[in-house]
Amino acid sequence: MTTPIFERDGDRIVPTALARGPWDPGQCHGGAPAALLAATIDALPSLVPMQGVRLSYDLLRPVPLAPLHLHTAVVREGKRVQLAEACLTGDDGTELMRCRALRLRAGEVDLPDGDVGPAEAAPTPAPEELPRLERLSGWEAEGFWRAVDVRMVDGMLGDPGPGTAWFRVEAPLLDGLELTPLARVAAAADFGNGISSPLPMGPYLFVNPDLTVHLDRLPVGDWVALASASVARTTGSGLTTSRLYDVDGRIGIAAQSLFVAGNS
Repeated sequence: MTTPIFERDGDRIVPTALARGPWDPGQCHGGAPAALLAATIDALPSLVPMQGVRLSYDLLRPVPLAPLHLHTAVVREGKRVQLAEACLTGDDGTELMRCRALRLRAGEVDLPDGDVGPAEAAPTPAPEELPRLERLSGWEAEGFWRAVDVRMVDGMLGDPGPGTAWFRVEAPLLDGLELTPLARVAAAADFGNGISSPLPMGPYLFVNPDLTVHLDRLPVGDWVALASASVARTTGSGLTTSRLYDVDGRIGIAAQSLFVAGNS
């Protein structure tokens, strides 16, 4: 696929149809700008090589399929730890999405027995053994579901209950900006509440105003898997938690707070 998810227009970033989400044809899927901000942070200069280990997103407003402005800053510089931020604003200056990232020095540590901690194998079947998920009824012909190859291990996108799926971003992100392993994780992680819906999507609304990702290592290869489960409470709140994997095993966790309401 050669069409990018975002294009440049001077000093602005413009989402293409491949950034579109399933619920409003004029808005982005959360995974598209999440990947953009993660890749932008990965491209920031640092005193020593760094690796992203935490991404904390605030989804302040829906990100429209309209020109955007991208802002970055290093909040705290260091040779062991760097704290960085990236955000998207509209043409009127309204802040839409913000990401604060924790980056740690990337290096080799001589541990007596290698990696420490329990290992957890990747979900099976492997993605190559599963069919690609086609767009669901009512979705536009072009959207983030065409930019991302989704393969369900169990459950189904939009059906209530836990779900597990493999994700691979196939479209370029933005000219001149690498689709890094961290950005691949960010693109996939926002699908958590979609593959583990706590309630039927028709009568109920459950949207995530945030997304947090913690990684103990970056993924190897193009595929990222999520094993997700959600809860919804009568107080109008909920939570989606996801275990993250690459083809070699578990790499981290993600969480999304949920706003829950009747869809009247």
